[in-house]
Amino acid sequence: MSPRTKPAAAHDTDDLLAAIEAIVGAENVLREPEDMQPYLVEWRDRYVGQARAIVRPSNTGEVSSVMALAHEAGQPIVPQGGNTGLVGGQIPAGGGDEIVLSLARLNRIRDIDTLGDTMTVEAGCVLEAIHEAAEVVERMFPLSLGAQGSCMIGGNLASNAGGTAVLAYGNARDLTLGLEVVLADGRVWNGLRALKKDNTGYDLKDLFIGSEGTLGIITAAVIKLFPKPRATATAFVGVASVEAALNLLNDTRAAVGGALTAFEFMPRIGIEFVLRHVQGSRDPLEAEHPWYVLMELSSGIEESLDETLETILGGGYERGNVVDATVAKSHAEAQALWRMRLMLSEVQKHEGGSIKHDVAVPVARMGEFVRAASELVAGMVPGCRPVPFGHLGDGNVHFNVSQPPGADREAFLAQWERVNDAVHDLVMTFGGSVSAEHGIGQMKRSLLRRIKDPVEYDLMKTLKSALDPKGLLNPGKVL
Repeated sequence: MSPRTKPAAAHDTDDLLAAIEAIVGAENVLREPEDMQPYLVEWRDRYVGQARAIVRPSNTGEVSSVMALAHEAGQPIVPQGGNTGLVGGQIPAGGGDEIVLSLARLNRIRDIDTLGDTMTVEAGCVLEAIHEAAEVVERMFPLSLGAQGSCMIGGNLASNAGGTAVLAYGNARDLTLGLEVVLADGRVWNGLRALKKDNTGYDLKDLFIGSEGTLGIITAAVIKLFPKPRATATAFVGVASVEAALNLLNDTRAAVGGALTAFEFMPRIGIEFVLRHVQGSRDPLEAEHPWYVLMELSSGIEESLDETLETILGGGYERGNVVDATVAKSHAEAQALWRMRLMLSEVQKHEGGSIKHDVAVPVARMGEFVRAASELVAGMVPGCRPVPFGHLGDGNVHFNVSQPPGADREAFLAQWERVNDAVHDLVMTFGGSVSAEHGIGQMKRSLLRRIKDPVEYDLMKTLKSALDPKGLLNPGKVL
């Protein structure tokens, strides 16, 4: 890891903050504890940090000027978007000597090109606002997350977010054509090129996407738009096992290819959590089933996909892969079905403590992994409730573990690292990854040296040292 420059002394910090106030305005440098608090606490309360101040620039020039001052003073900076991250990457990890740089005010959509199917957006644009802007021009930006009403595109790109549409469209990296990045010393790299083909040397944008703000601060991006689907069909399916769901996935792909745009799986206990804690929710199927699939077909032409979907489900019945299913008859019904899936993370908060894992395993081994991991944690914490769900089509499972009913929340969460270590060790025996889409942050930093090839890890350190030699960008994260 890059050596970290000794932070400025307290009296020097006052001078630094006064200089920053001259750039962004005194009202955009927050120092009072009550003003800073929303920026210092992760939404699940797992990570709580301290900071010297919260700085809120309004444009790339201000970010550049702030970083130039910070670089000269040796002041560590923690970039932050919507504060929806799940591995503590957006929360200060030091002893209170860091400054949080919020990108929330960089929230302009700079350009929409319907001929080139691109949108140029600033880092603070909320993902849902991007969806709405694309909708106006009859386009779609396919990155879709449960936190899309508050997460920001800069953070999505910094963590290479995945979401529910990876199966058809890929991760955030696959949806990005160009970036604008402020480097650790304040220089601005303008890589906002809207080109699908640009084979002129190293692809720098892919260094910064997924780097979690440790190599540079993403301030804007050119993202890909897609034609808005003119027809969709959504089904909620009851299945007896994860293997049955995989068989259905395979048959659906063979039948419709790229028209399959989502294939999510979830356990019965997750549905029960939603029914218990989300007002207005109802069980989509008459009987209870061990596992469920939420699948969606999309088409760019006006056609009825319901018949296609029902044919696929009928074949699933005949082959024993489908036990029951319902096909949404309206957009409102489809939204209600999606709500069952998208609320799974949030409702676990109401069931007490939840130990999280965002992992990936080979798709064909998903059923085997879920069984092995469930048995593993049940042996470690008797009475705990595994809630595995996620993106079956790309092998990403959120293997979450809710506390035993009536257990002490803090005592359960105190076992987080022990349970994490055991599950991650199991993931590695399956040839998987300990982070599928949430990133490394603080949570998984200690794992990286153990799971990475030594040469790969050394290359990562070399990049960090080259781009941030003073170690000022998001210290304590990733490496």
